[in-house]
Amino acid sequence: MQNIFDLKEAQNYIDRIQKLSAETQRKWGSMTVDKMLAHCNVSYVMVYEPQKHKKVSGIAKFILKNFVKSKIINDVPYKQNLPTSLAFKIADSRDFDAEKLRLIGFIQKTQQLGAEAFDGKESSSFGKLKSSEWNNMFAKHLNHHLEQFGV
Repeated sequence: MQNIFDLKEAQNYIDRIQKLSAETQRKWGSMTVDKMLAHCNVSYVMVYEPQKHKKVSGIAKFILKNFVKSKIINDVPYKQNLPTSLAFKIADSRDFDAEKLRLIGFIQKTQQLGAEAFDGKESSSFGKLKSSEWNNMFAKHLNHHLEQFGV
């Protein structure tokens, strides 16, 4: 798994994102490239703008922590066409350039803050995570969708 906290590896993700255009077509799934970028931004919005998303609690948090978390934070790549959590679904079209710049900014901010800032940081869905788990979650998700669009 690439290390999103490493400058060189974070730049690799940014370089791949820069290869996308508003006309880039998917290899699988149903998202358009603008929706995919917005979808990828949700992970970072949950970290940096948590007030925009409802915090998971009760039975939903129990299920996420005990049955979903291990699949999200491990280093096994996602399979194609997995179902998307409701919080990550993007229904409307988005401004491709704005979403692209926003995602690049989030990657840069995450890399600059470094692994130390994420070690023990609370996830709204999974509770406290180690920096390696945050890394796997961010890197795996980005890689999955960039591969979906051939970059």
